[in-house]
Amino acid sequence: MTGGAATGRVLALSGGVGGAKLAVGLARVVGAERLTVVCNTGDDFEHLGLHISPDLDSVMYALADKSDAERGWGRADEGWRFMEALGELGGEDWFRLGDRDLATHVERSRRLGMGEALTEITEELCRALGILPRVAPMTNDPVRTVVVTESGELAFQHYFVRDRCVPAVRGFRFDGIATARPSAPFSEALDDPALTAIIICPSNPFVSVDPIFALPGIEQRLGGRRAPIVAVSPIVGGQALKGPAAKMMAELGMPQTALEVARYYAGRRLLDGLVIDHLDAGLETAIRDLGVAVLVTQTVMTSVEDKTTLATECLVFAAGLETTP
Repeated sequence: MTGGAATGRVLALSGGVGGAKLAVGLARVVGAERLTVVCNTGDDFEHLGLHISPDLDSVMYALADKSDAERGWGRADEGWRFMEALGELGGEDWFRLGDRDLATHVERSRRLGMGEALTEITEELCRALGILPRVAPMTNDPVRTVVVTESGELAFQHYFVRDRCVPAVRGFRFDGIATARPSAPFSEALDDPALTAIIICPSNPFVSVDPIFALPGIEQRLGGRRAPIVAVSPIVGGQALKGPAAKMMAELGMPQTALEVARYYAGRRLLDGLVIDHLDAGLETAIRDLGVAVLVTQTVMTSVEDKTTLATECLVFAAGLETTP
């Protein structure tokens, strides 16, 4: 496909913090009515009797301009009275739930208990927060990421938050994925004839993007699409800007480079173009040799202007690519 990404509909696939940053830029460039952000729910878990959706919440708070920029997660202007009281009672306080953030989990859990689907609840929460782009979970069905480590299997949040990513990773499993179905907004976005770009946000390939790809039928549908798929590398200069992606790559015996990110996606025929940072410009030729187009630019987003500029460049880049379904 040639052209159109800047004016057509856009589907963004996102994990948490890094994906949320680019989602903000895409929302400013694409326009609310033409953007769908589908979030990983493999990180979801039940804690203190509540259903927690970390990646969905990171994207929602960012789009609502309510995220805590200093911590990089949760809501701004947060309080911690609940956690303090929980700790006094000897409760599990390893997963920090701020007082404002807690309201989201309570309301989501209440509605799930009444039989509402996660998609419907997310739409209502977004409406209440004044979020205009469509934000959706990848599925309404329970999918749980399990990290296989040298010391045994761990639920993702136990590995990521409780154990601070210390155990060496040996692999991953997505419990429930075999019977999970893509959410309606995800399917609708993929089938939309006006879809002109699919953007894989700078999220962890193994635990943020792979659960989305692993949904039954999704890889085949992505392989048959006409819209180009462009990913933004989450690895910059051999390091992950946020999260354990680089550490995971090293422990899995993979080079910690943007080239390896390209190889990982391209090996599954799920990548037309990769956006890499100036620090990785020396990898451009090797990535092109994989049959993947390359855009070298600033991918580190520290301001709203950075997010908007990167989003614009991603869409222009996508518009210049051709795909063969």
